[in-house]
Amino acid sequence: MNSICKLFNIKYPIIQAGMVWCSGWKLAAAVSNAGGLGIIGAGSMYPEVLRTHIQKCKLATDKPFAVNIPLLYPNIQEIIDITIKEEVKIVFTSAGNPTTWTSFLKEKGITVVHVIANIKFAKKAQEAGVDAIVAEGFEAGGHNGREETTTMCLIPMIIEVVQIPVIAAGGIASGKSMLAAFALGADAVQIGSAFAVAEESSAHPAFKNKIISAVEGDTRLAMKKLVPVRLLKNEFADAVAQAEAEGADRTQLMALLGKARAKQGMFDGDLENGELEIGQVSAMLNEIKPASQILDEIWRDFIDQKKYLTHLNFSS
Repeated sequence: MNSICKLFNIKYPIIQAGMVWCSGWKLAAAVSNAGGLGIIGAGSMYPEVLRTHIQKCKLATDKPFAVNIPLLYPNIQEIIDITIKEEVKIVFTSAGNPTTWTSFLKEKGITVVHVIANIKFAKKAQEAGVDAIVAEGFEAGGHNGREETTTMCLIPMIIEVVQIPVIAAGGIASGKSMLAAFALGADAVQIGSAFAVAEESSAHPAFKNKIISAVEGDTRLAMKKLVPVRLLKNEFADAVAQAEAEGADRTQLMALLGKARAKQGMFDGDLENGELEIGQVSAMLNEIKPASQILDEIWRDFIDQKKYLTHLNFSS
């Protein structure tokens, strides 16, 4: 059995990313029911909202699901306490030092996965005792690595330095790209953007339509002086780019970012003034459909492409 399928007790090695303002209980349950691993994104939830989503997810699926917890959030202790009390069995941590909470979570019987974007933190995560890592290339939407290492380069480098399972992320939305990740040594894939436009995603319909109308070059990596983030181009992204070109410092960028900018764009549907986090692969997405259909199409494409390559004759 595939190592990730065994670790999470799932049918397919396909993980739905814990995206802010997109990954509520409906999406997580739908992906888990379809045989993948659904994830509730705690990054855009107050503690009690997270509790409600976990409870509703349990009612909607009897399959495993996870919670993604960004470690830099100020109410991290309360978020973790709720996750433990609600008996969530799998936690994906991100945006912080994996040594801070990994041992504590594992002592509670929780399987821990940490998201990284470089070799340094891959090693640190393994030393901290995580069960697996997500290696995310800079094609991905949302918060990103400062090194701007692409998935194609990142995965084989990470495989060389860790002995735990590696989940590839960034720019993956088809069976072809999933097969490429496996060829590079990955044990599974984590998919964000393709599930952001699922019918069950909590993203605003206007944001979903903006994603499926995106073309090549419609995203950019911004705010590297704060935390690098990949955004769809709009008036807000243009303002950030202009500020950065004029030498804006962290304080000026923070003022421009303001509060709840991601909610304004992704959840409330303000397509010009909001922050629209999505990956480069948005240029390949052209339809809003159920999460189960998205997962099934990716898996079938993966199997078909694997068979195709197996039957190719490369001899001269």
